[in-house]
Amino acid sequence: MKLAHYFPIFIIAIIFSCTKPPDYPIEPVIEFQRLSRNFMDQGITNNDSVVVTVSFTDGDGDLGHTDGTIDIFVKDTRVPNADPSPYKMPFVPVQGVGNGISGEISILTYSTCCLYPPGTFPPCDESEDATNAYPIDSLIYEIYIMDRAGNESNHVLSDPVLLQCRVN
Repeated sequence: MKLAHYFPIFIIAIIFSCTKPPDYPIEPVIEFQRLSRNFMDQGITNNDSVVVTVSFTDGDGDLGHTDGTIDIFVKDTRVPNADPSPYKMPFVPVQGVGNGISGEISILTYSTCCLYPPGTFPPCDESEDATNAYPIDSLIYEIYIMDRAGNESNHVLSDPVLLQCRVN
């Protein structure tokens, strides 16, 4: 009878010990999650900001660098040929045999300029004529990351951020 008493505990131990680590691809995969808010005032100085949050998975867990290498890239899609803004991810140490990791990354993005139609007003123009004609602009961020092996993630788009062109 004593053996029957321990049998259920033995089965539970086997079930938990056979749990597989997550099966993620070795390339990072990201997904847009949220914006801290969907508006900000235009500006060429860091007078306003929005936090963009993306989730990630990485099968071999090799995210972040210790040497200052840039590994997060955020691009304003209104300017197709512009270089993305670089950001640095904290180093994630590789741990154990099952190195698949997942989590969220929050990126603080600072205000940018309203861009007006070509031939109307220069970027960041806060004159009454410009802001009355074009009071609101909007932008969408394109985000991607790279792991230590140089694998580039998929590219994701944020929800639109409205820029208030007239700053009071």
